[in-house]
Amino acid sequence: MQRDAPVVLARSAIGGDVRARRDWRDWRNDLIASAWFQRFAARFPLTRPIAARRARAAFDLAAGFVYSQTLFACVKLRLLETLQAGPLDVAEIAAATGLPTAGAERLALAAASLGLAERRPGARFGLGPHGAAFLGNPGALAMVEHHHLLYADLADPVALLRGEAGPTRLSAYWAYATSERPGGIADAQSTAYTTLMDRSQELVRQDVLSAFPMARYRALMDVGGGEGGFAAAALAQAPHLTATVFDLPPVAARARARFESLGLSARAVAVGGDFSADDLPPGADLVSLVRVLHDHDDALAMTILRKIRAALADGGTILLAEPMSDAPGAEPMGDAYFGFYLLAMGSGRPRTREQIAGMLRDAGFMNVRPVKTPRPMLVSILTATVQSA
Repeated sequence: MQRDAPVVLARSAIGGDVRARRDWRDWRNDLIASAWFQRFAARFPLTRPIAARRARAAFDLAAGFVYSQTLFACVKLRLLETLQAGPLDVAEIAAATGLPTAGAERLALAAASLGLAERRPGARFGLGPHGAAFLGNPGALAMVEHHHLLYADLADPVALLRGEAGPTRLSAYWAYATSERPGGIADAQSTAYTTLMDRSQELVRQDVLSAFPMARYRALMDVGGGEGGFAAAALAQAPHLTATVFDLPPVAARARARFESLGLSARAVAVGGDFSADDLPPGADLVSLVRVLHDHDDALAMTILRKIRAALADGGTILLAEPMSDAPGAEPMGDAYFGFYLLAMGSGRPRTREQIAGMLRDAGFMNVRPVKTPRPMLVSILTATVQSA
């Protein structure tokens, strides 16, 4: 047999045939890993397109960090907004961004290769389709700007996985995540992250409310509701609805100010408290938990669910909305992006729909059901109800 031909027999780390424990995917991987097969697939007409796609996908995995830094530079320098106003040549891009000409050309070419920009006639660059998509989602732009903290924490991912990285920048930013007394967090500590949460969740709010109309409910309580963005959007959809936001005291104060500015004070209140220690106020027939549960480890997540169960009367509903790691097409976002983001944050983990459903049942909820959303990659929904035995 040729020296680098496909491997046909695997052995365990301590020796011995492990054929009985292998399935077709192991044989497939042996084949793909073979230099002989890679050369064959690249030459054979029927496999050449597949080989090219796999080579591109593999390279994208290796180069992904550089791509993300190209995006970060575009966002930081406001290149996308600049190109939205009209195509520019390299000299004009340099003047608009403050970069030297060579740097502006390099950034423009990199952005065009990623679809953030695109080449136009006359050696100019205009806004590309991916760049336009980002501009249409200001929350995504805010997250990209925020990602410099994540990039720094991922400088040594092995140390992070081993728990040897020390205090991370994300754990300091999301102060509530690792604080022993979240209720004592000062207003200055919470302002940055609650503002980011509010800006980054506009599309989430739209998708949740389009999938789950509020018409049949009378009183909503949004737990961990931040500055009141979701509650305000729900009140706009359902004029008969009242709303309560429960969050840390300084955050609740900003929610109250928002409700007052929108003329909603007669229908909406904000209660300050710490759901790790305090009971939730009763009276709601619907409790929403929007992108909150995955921020917390299992023990605290179960505490939150049990407190919601205790606050809901018989017949009440919980609406749980967040990215779920097994959402079709969103697996990398769930287990790779959120897996490492939450590790750097110091709290929480991505969970599958069935894992969350099991937690809801363990907390005493019944009739756990999924609700289809327009973009499961962004947010998925589970609902459950409270019923007396």
